[in-house]
Amino acid sequence: MGAPAHGSGLRTDRPERSRRALVAGSVGNFIEWYEFGVYGYFATVIAARFFTPEGGSEVEALVKTYASFALAFFFRPVGAALFGRLGDRVGRRPVLIMVIVLMTVATTLIGVLPTYDTVGALAPWLLTILRVLQGLSAGGEFGGAVSVMTEFAPPGRRGLYGSWQSFTVALGLLGGAGVAALLATVLSEGQLGDWGWRLPFLLTLPMGLGALWLRLRLDETPSFESLREEARPERPPGREVAKAIVLGAGRIMGWAAAGYTFLVVLPSYLQSSLNATFQQALIATVIANLGFAVTIIPAGLLSDRIGRRPVMLAGALLVTVLAVPLLNLLQNTGTSNAVKGGAVFVAGAVVGLMAGPGPAMLSEMFPTSVRYTGLGLAYALSNAVFSGCAGLIITETIKRTGSVDIPAYYAAVTCAVSVFALLTLRKQPVRQGS
Repeated sequence: MGAPAHGSGLRTDRPERSRRALVAGSVGNFIEWYEFGVYGYFATVIAARFFTPEGGSEVEALVKTYASFALAFFFRPVGAALFGRLGDRVGRRPVLIMVIVLMTVATTLIGVLPTYDTVGALAPWLLTILRVLQGLSAGGEFGGAVSVMTEFAPPGRRGLYGSWQSFTVALGLLGGAGVAALLATVLSEGQLGDWGWRLPFLLTLPMGLGALWLRLRLDETPSFESLREEARPERPPGREVAKAIVLGAGRIMGWAAAGYTFLVVLPSYLQSSLNATFQQALIATVIANLGFAVTIIPAGLLSDRIGRRPVMLAGALLVTVLAVPLLNLLQNTGTSNAVKGGAVFVAGAVVGLMAGPGPAMLSEMFPTSVRYTGLGLAYALSNAVFSGCAGLIITETIKRTGSVDIPAYYAAVTCAVSVFALLTLRKQPVRQGS
């Protein structure tokens, strides 16, 4: 399915409107991934406060915490379908406003939830309900944000504009890691467990209000305005859309799996399997996310010049080849801290090669009439299975097998599968203009 069904030849609007769209689209991604990062970084603390009844083991609690984490991801496709359908019919702007309100309310409420010690078994249920609401809002966020960014992109700059979605993911994860590291430094372990873990979630409220203000000032995209002027907009057959969604999910499964393994699950893995301290694990995660952030925008820009296919293939192949050796460097007690830091930086950087061109690649797979739904579902399905389950699969498999190489195998295998899906991308640089 090609993208240029609607809006071909449309004049891209004034530069200030494009920049405003870029900021308004990016800010929701920042908040979404800030929160998901915080939840991952504080997984061991949350496990102790919500999933550890008297007599329960720490590993069992961590598995339950990641199960709640995965559940939120499995509601992403529901949110992508629900909000995507609305966004393809009533417009990107109003739906993105609804999504940011839902995301902000659900995340802020986690910061005031009672724990297991206070309300017993009700605590994990309340947390899970809010995680479900977050999953719904996150599912509606990606499709709308990427549609806005790429539909406002100037000619020949769709890869660059779309890469800002992934870049703000990196910024969100770094922001979450920074807040977590700051709290771990200035608070005692007891303070952090008692009330300090709540602060990062409460910080979402002012961020969400700022994002809402930006989106209220957002214009509708030129492509959708053109579509709305048509008496009976043409929509591709459902089977064709479904096929493109499955193919898109396959193309980004390595990005989803390796990204969450190296950028979010890493702290808990280092603590539970390699006996690292909370501070050491967070430092490693910050370095990995810096590597991720450094390559994203250059990768998106490069994909505008040489095409999405070679850039994303390079990232997937590098993860497949390097995942095990890089993890072995972390496991080796004789490895210097500088080398370990370099290893996690490289791990993040190669994921960035997939994440930079990925949003534009997905956007170009669908015409304007189904873009919000199509690219949102492809992303949400891939993330539900390969990101949301990463922590659960890795922790449970290590528990059953005793192998500490599981994270590397997981990232390598999923990226190897993505290689075959990415080979179906056309070689020449993509055509802009829809």
